[in-house]
Amino acid sequence: MPPFLQFVTRRFLAVPISLLVITMVLYGGVMLSPPEARATLYMPDNMPPRLTEEQYKKIEENIIRRYHLREPFPVQYYYWMKSLFDGKWGYSPSLNEYVLPSLLRRTPATLELAFYSLLLLVPLGLVSGVAAGWRRSGWFDRAFRGLAFLGTSTPPFILAIILLSIFYINRGWFAPGRLDLPYILEISEGNFISYTGFLTVDSVLNGRTDILGNALRHLAMPVFTLSIYHWATLGRVARVSVLGEEKKEYVIAAKARGVAERKVVWRHVFRNTLTPSLTSMTLSATSIVTGVFVSEIIYDINGISGVILEAMEGVPDAPAALGFAMYSVVMVLLLMFVLDVAQAILDPRVREGVLKT
Repeated sequence: MPPFLQFVTRRFLAVPISLLVITMVLYGGVMLSPPEARATLYMPDNMPPRLTEEQYKKIEENIIRRYHLREPFPVQYYYWMKSLFDGKWGYSPSLNEYVLPSLLRRTPATLELAFYSLLLLVPLGLVSGVAAGWRRSGWFDRAFRGLAFLGTSTPPFILAIILLSIFYINRGWFAPGRLDLPYILEISEGNFISYTGFLTVDSVLNGRTDILGNALRHLAMPVFTLSIYHWATLGRVARVSVLGEEKKEYVIAAKARGVAERKVVWRHVFRNTLTPSLTSMTLSATSIVTGVFVSEIIYDINGISGVILEAMEGVPDAPAALGFAMYSVVMVLLLMFVLDVAQAILDPRVREGVLKT
């Protein structure tokens, strides 16, 4: 088998193995809660107002038996894994519905925020990092390093609070949420067709540039908050890669032949910075997928973070919490697989059989 196919096969087989190990650990954590505590989530709403202790215990035991809450770990884990393949992922009392449909309904809002964050940070991080590294110690490099330091040292939730204070509370420019209230009401009345769940895309397909502008304005602050840290990290990696490339023979030879500096940087040096930068992009992409929930909560974006918020109110809702964790793990593993394959395509060592991992 060619080295490239070996690489892809190994990465693909690692996905279900990683998923099995992670889910076993997650479910083991849930089982630390006593069965009686988990049974309270499934208590019916229409229970009689006055119950004797014996009646309550009987209802509790019926729930524990029905949902296998007192069974050994392998049995409970089996029933939970079985629920993953029925398209529902178990019933969540806190959500009052099955977990997977609730997650899928909220997914477009989360993916839209993550997509635009990646769309902003990847080209901006690469271009600014390469430009700063090539003009080392110049004014642009000094400005880049200063902004990158601020970006990596400011926690996202602190940055979000600062941005909300300045641009929403004081100026009223960028409101939280996904849309202004009049547009929300218009969409809820059924006059707006949802094709993808991405408000920016659906507004174009519906011919509503006013909704497009409003959706982009609401995305501005959460996208900036989510992107700034990863932009700084990716830019620093690209800058260091350029510093390592500028002393190599092919750069010196190109300059000696009179090749324009712009062409040397963007046609040759830039390509060679992609491989090390892609590792940083992989980490950034996975961090955004798992860290998008902080921005969703602060900026009131009704994404999948709402599932875990509702699941953690009162007694922890095991089906919702596990479904949320499972959903996040699947998204991260698939994203890492795709980015690993992209790295294998870009790295000639894989195609030539040098890379054997």
